[in-house]
Amino acid sequence: MPSSRSLWELHIAVLLFGGTALFAKLIPLGALDMTVLRCVIAALTLALVVKATKGRLRLGSGREYATALALGVVVSLHWVTYFASMQVSTVAVGMIAFFTYPVMAVLLEPMIKRQLPHPRDLLAAAIVLVGIVLIVPDTNLDNSTTQGVALGVLSALLFTLRNLLHKHRFSHHSGPKAMFYQCLVAAVVLAPFQSSAALLMPLWGWGLLLVLGIGFTATPHALLAQALGNLKVKSVALISCLQPIYATVLAALVLHEIPDWRTLVGGVLVVSAAVFETLAARSQKP
Repeated sequence: MPSSRSLWELHIAVLLFGGTALFAKLIPLGALDMTVLRCVIAALTLALVVKATKGRLRLGSGREYATALALGVVVSLHWVTYFASMQVSTVAVGMIAFFTYPVMAVLLEPMIKRQLPHPRDLLAAAIVLVGIVLIVPDTNLDNSTTQGVALGVLSALLFTLRNLLHKHRFSHHSGPKAMFYQCLVAAVVLAPFQSSAALLMPLWGWGLLLVLGIGFTATPHALLAQALGNLKVKSVALISCLQPIYATVLAALVLHEIPDWRTLVGGVLVVSAAVFETLAARSQKP
C-alpha cells in the first residue's frame, strides 16, 4: 500500500536526519567548513532531483529570490551552530537542545500574528526549560556541555525562524527545489569564511562528505517530500519526534557516546513536550 511505503520512507528520512549528527564527530573539519561542502554537494544533488522529476529550478519573481536568499542565510547559521553544538559536547546533548524547536514554534507563531500563546504552550515551554536545566551542569560557558546546549538552542531558534519563513513565503515550492535554493545560498554565504582545512583532509573524509551531502541531506529531504504526499501531517510530525532518539542510539553504537542520567531525563522531558505540542496542535484543527 502507498501509505505503508510512505511510512517506511518517512522513518528512513527521520533516521537519516538523525544520522547527520554523527558526521559532526566523524568528519575532520570544523562546523563551518563542513556546512559549506555539505551544501555544495546537496545543492548539486537536489538540482539533479528537480530536473529528473521534470521540475523547474527558476523562481517566479524577485520577491521569491529575496525569500530564498533570506532562507539560505538563516539555514547556513542553523547548520553551523547545529554541527558546532555536537562538536563541543555530544550528539545527544546537541540533538536534545536542538529539539526545543517545536515548542519555540508554537510560542513564536502567535507572536507574529499578535496573539498571546496558549497556556498549554507555556506549560510545554516550562517542561522544556526544566529538561534543558537538567542537562546543563552549570552556567559557566567554559563547560563543554553548557556550550553544546547554548549552541543547540540557538540552532533551534534559527531553525524555527526558517520554518516560519518557509511556511508563510516559500511552501508552495517542492521540498527538493526549496532545499536546493537554501543549500545554494548557504554555500555562497559561508564560502568566504571557509578555511583551507579541506585541502588537507584525507580521502576518507571526502567520502564521508559525499555520504553526508547525498545520503544524509538530499536523500532524506526527497523522501520526506514523497512521504508528505501520502501521510497525514500529524503522522509526519509525530514520527519526526523520533529524531533525537535515533541520533542518540546511533551515537551510542557508532561513537560509543553513552548519555548520563541527566541528559536522558532531560531528553525525555524535551521530546515529551514536542510530542505533546504535536498532538495538541493537530487536535485543534478541523
